Amino acid sequence: MPLWLEILVRVVGVVAAFLVLPLVVGQTEHKVMAHMQGRLGPMYAGAFHGWAQLIADGVKFVQKEDVTPAAADRSVFRLAPIVALVPYLLVLLVIPLGPGDLVGQNLDVGLFFVLAVLGVGVVAVLMSAWASANKYSLLGGLRGAAQLLGYELPMVLAAASVAMAAGTLSLTGIVEAWRPWWLLWQLPALLVFFVAGLAEIRRPPFDMPIADSELVFGYMTEYTGLRFAFFLLAEYVGIVVIAALTTVLFLGGWKGPFDDQVGWLWTLVKIFAVAFVVIWFRVAYPRLREDQLQRLCWLVLVPVSLGQLVLTAAVRVAL
Repeated sequence: MPLWLEILVRVVGVVAAFLVLPLVVGQTEHKVMAHMQGRLGPMYAGAFHGWAQLIADGVKFVQKEDVTPAAADRSVFRLAPIVALVPYLLVLLVIPLGPGDLVGQNLDVGLFFVLAVLGVGVVAVLMSAWASANKYSLLGGLRGAAQLLGYELPMVLAAASVAMAAGTLSLTGIVEAWRPWWLLWQLPALLVFFVAGLAEIRRPPFDMPIADSELVFGYMTEYTGLRFAFFLLAEYVGIVVIAALTTVLFLGGWKGPFDDQVGWLWTLVKIFAVAFVVIWFRVAYPRLREDQLQRLCWLVLVPVSLGQLVLTAAVRVAL
């Protein structure tokens, strides 16, 4: 296969996953939340259990008026939703779906690249908050920046633990080095990474930057139409990305029975299992206050992740 055609196929595959998987996760969230709360959820769009509800929502958003506040910084305001989406698209490029070439681009420093790019997401929050010329948006943006100070360190430490255990920063190499007993050995790092990942994508119970009962809709308050839809899409892509990273780093990625033939299927099953837990957290737990998040991060997650690093180093030296 010519190089240009191979690159094109990989890019098209990643873009297709970028557009399709968040829709599946979003529809799953609608139905799972509905059943957990004793209601039906979407039932009419697409006829069969409302399977096309998110597509109908997308059509609705396209038709809505795109309003920019008169006092807003117009260029920054309009650019923020795109900045919210781009980091997740770049991360999907390096996440391996299966053994061999089932990855957009296999980087030797894939984990470093992922952690660096994910940190850009909060820039979109700050851009939208400052440019909206709205006090509720500004408060939401400040909360988002405060969250970054709390969750970023334990997230990096937890990822460093599994990279140290595998002896590589390559995501593909980490999956290849993974063994089932890591589920116990790296369990503290798994829990820290998952909780920090929820804070990264501002999902309940860490949705203080949005906090609709307090801040209208936080940093997204002034957004309408397609730009608002981009922020919602970024949230669902974020779920896919955090679930995929949790799968690749801690759950063995494509490892499973007959993984040479259906390894990609094992990866998808694990991703949707983790995404289900993300949805369950939204239904089961109330929103934390900002000070409670900081206390959780600095007094629980950071010590646990540091202890995990010490354990990993000791095991590596012993082996």
